[in-house]
Amino acid sequence: MENGNAFDKGVTMKKVSFGTLILAMALPAAAGDLHGKLVCKGAKDCSEAVVYVGAIAGKTFPAPKDHVTMDQKNMVFVPHVLPVLVGTTVDFLNSDAVLHNVYTPAVCADKFNLGTWPQGQTKSYTFTKECIAELLCKVHPEMQGFVVAVPTPYFAVAKADGSYKIADVPDGSYTVKVWHPKLKPAEKPATVAGATEANFEIAK
Repeated sequence: MENGNAFDKGVTMKKVSFGTLILAMALPAAAGDLHGKLVCKGAKDCSEAVVYVGAIAGKTFPAPKDHVTMDQKNMVFVPHVLPVLVGTTVDFLNSDAVLHNVYTPAVCADKFNLGTWPQGQTKSYTFTKECIAELLCKVHPEMQGFVVAVPTPYFAVAKADGSYKIADVPDGSYTVKVWHPKLKPAEKPATVAGATEANFEIAK
């Protein structure tokens, strides 16, 4: 009888342990935020700097279903710098009462040339690779913009004062990168555990 009770207790303990294991596996990884301050030497400010988590080994992210828009308005690309997750389709809208064109010399974006189109129309391109694509217009050579296609959904554009915040970054160890159109890129390792700070200084 005692042996039977011991066996039952053992089975119960195994059931509890197994149930605990399943529960632990089902719980989502803890997430915090990545924030900090950039110092951008040699630039007017940091407002066009993109801060992002680099590629994570063994981890990929589904392409967003929703398109994002880059406008051509008042003879400029709006926004001037547009960060997106790899796989995102960007719609290039012409809001001006003149013809516009969008092309890029970037090999990572297939050196696309979308042709020329009038006000109110859009043409699209899907960024399938990690890429920094300079955007130009053959009709108006003074126009310039950038699409920055990054490998994770954890990215932000810094404010003019250099502050940035990337929300909902799962706890873990990453490489954090910074890109600015006028300054040299930078990167550093960071271990995210709750709210985590990572500061950078970038220059020409």
